[in-house]
Amino acid sequence: MAKTDVVVTGLGATTPLGGDVATTWSALLDGRSGITALPEEWHESLPVHFAGRIAQEPSEKLPKPRMRRLDRTQQFALIAAEEAWADAGSPDVDPLRLGVVVSSGIGGILTILEQYDTFREKGWRRVSPFTVPMLMPNSPAAAISLEYTARAGSHVPVSACASSAEAIANGVDMIRAGRADVVIAGGTEAAIHPLNIASFASMRALSTRNDDPRTASRPWDKDRDGFVMGEGAGILILESAEHAAKRGARVYAHASGVGYTNDAYDIVQPDPEGAGQSRAITQALADADLRPEDIVHVNAHATSTPAGDVGETRAIRSALGDSATDRVAVTSTKSMTGHLLGGAGAVESIATILALHDGRIPPTINIQELDPDVVVDIVRDKPRDMPGGDVAAINESFGFGGHNVAVVFRRA
Repeated sequence: MAKTDVVVTGLGATTPLGGDVATTWSALLDGRSGITALPEEWHESLPVHFAGRIAQEPSEKLPKPRMRRLDRTQQFALIAAEEAWADAGSPDVDPLRLGVVVSSGIGGILTILEQYDTFREKGWRRVSPFTVPMLMPNSPAAAISLEYTARAGSHVPVSACASSAEAIANGVDMIRAGRADVVIAGGTEAAIHPLNIASFASMRALSTRNDDPRTASRPWDKDRDGFVMGEGAGILILESAEHAAKRGARVYAHASGVGYTNDAYDIVQPDPEGAGQSRAITQALADADLRPEDIVHVNAHATSTPAGDVGETRAIRSALGDSATDRVAVTSTKSMTGHLLGGAGAVESIATILALHDGRIPPTINIQELDPDVVVDIVRDKPRDMPGGDVAAINESFGFGGHNVAVVFRRA
């Protein structure tokens, strides 16, 4: 039985590079960093003094009374969803055929911490009655489903930093299963807080380049020393090709294949050989009915950690063949956005889709000396033209716990 063709008809984002997709995409192609010093005084007690704050605060787009009832993750998700929905032409779809799959890796952590402080300092009567609807991990998906009256289902896969890639993959599966014609899919994260920074710093997972934050996120650089925490959201409008064609929708790309695996190796460290990552790519290719030779670009998970970056290149080469070294252009947009944790896969999927659509691959910045153990072709410093024709690209996302997700997009 032939699989239902799933296409991408709308994109929305708010990131450290811009408050919408166009601004973010322009900054990625220009090789600009969105990493800045933190303005809050609390950073002085921590070993890390910088992060990737979003470029445009939600208060510029949402009314204050509404913001008080929304966690920051919900605010980001709603802003990105509004842009994506409008970009897709505000589809006229039966609410019973409209689904939502929007994830967060950590959830409403800022609400939890802020309301606990209120409880300790002022007592239980001062705790917001909206605390639970704001802190629950499904709160962004719930807010979006309410906003757009999505009744086909609202789902929230939580798989750490693979969460939003898995949300997109689940959205594809939802349409293929016949449960929906349109799915609002993606992810969001808002976790820049002293406790979270302290926690990652205690693990020695964060870069400590306080003297030069803009160059701190440096995937595949020989002297990389950890990731840079970011925040933001990315939302895609997924649609069956048949439904999109009937309404004359503009199509960015086909969401052709998905692959899910697990390392079962370590709760934090990835398998150094990248076996699970390689299997996720292979599964996604098989699901898309594509060959390794069809892939010309990979937007890698590459976070700028010493352990993860090189193993991922081995996984790419293992799955796509030795010729991938010369054929496949690999980049990490985290070098500019930082690591958006549960929102990373969605924002990076948008970059992958636009690379196919516009024919330009954004660069990886901040590589001063390439790690000699890297075994793929890294796009460095300036954009690279995408090959023409019927080609495809992969977005990869991996998360603590061993989660591996690969999504294949094919040029429309």
